[in-house]
Amino acid sequence: MNPQGELPCALSLHRAGRFSFLTVRPRGGEYSPGKVPNVVVISTAIFATDFTTVEVWTRNGLVTFYVLAVMHLKTRRVHIAGITPSPNTTWMKQACRNLTDCEDGFLKDASHLIMDRHASFIAVRDFLDQNTDTEVVLLPPKSPNLNAYMERWFRSLKSECLDRMIFFSQRSLENAVRKYVQHYHGERNHQGLSNHLIDPSDNVNAVAGKIECRERLGGMLKYYHRRAA
Repeated sequence: MNPQGELPCALSLHRAGRFSFLTVRPRGGEYSPGKVPNVVVISTAIFATDFTTVEVWTRNGLVTFYVLAVMHLKTRRVHIAGITPSPNTTWMKQACRNLTDCEDGFLKDASHLIMDRHASFIAVRDFLDQNTDTEVVLLPPKSPNLNAYMERWFRSLKSECLDRMIFFSQRSLENAVRKYVQHYHGERNHQGLSNHLIDPSDNVNAVAGKIECRERLGGMLKYYHRRAA
């Protein structure tokens, strides 16, 4: 046990230009599965990425598909980088090219990208090191709590959508994920953002007009709003 009043960790603030982030490290300096660092996000250019898996029925039987998502932690905005049954090196490098495109890449302004040690991310780390200024924040082994924003988003995706459906093709899975992301950005309130929407419509604060219900995925996802005058 720690002496009363002594924190079991050491704090250090790092600055890189206009970006800042706080690192929380356990005392003693060594990491273990039960003794890991934490990162408190301050920067507006920190992103996180991770996979989740979904079982899909195909002509060849039950196949596991991998959903690769990236989140901007400050705004909670999510981008689906791709869905594939085989996240090999070639596929991951192409996903990186799309994410870092200088025109419309989701990671084009990223200063840091948080990721775990999954073997598929080796290609991502190599690509970012060689082609961008984005710094990879590699998490210790067995520490999903350090990528809590991404883990919580995947939990919402599955509990509110994917776990309620049976998929019979990759296309049906892609459609469900796309519809949920649209709902997540424009129709779902977020406690971490003071219960605001990420992408509110122009009439989100309307007090007059007929109340309507917008449905997605056959009514599984619903959003009640007032019709624009």
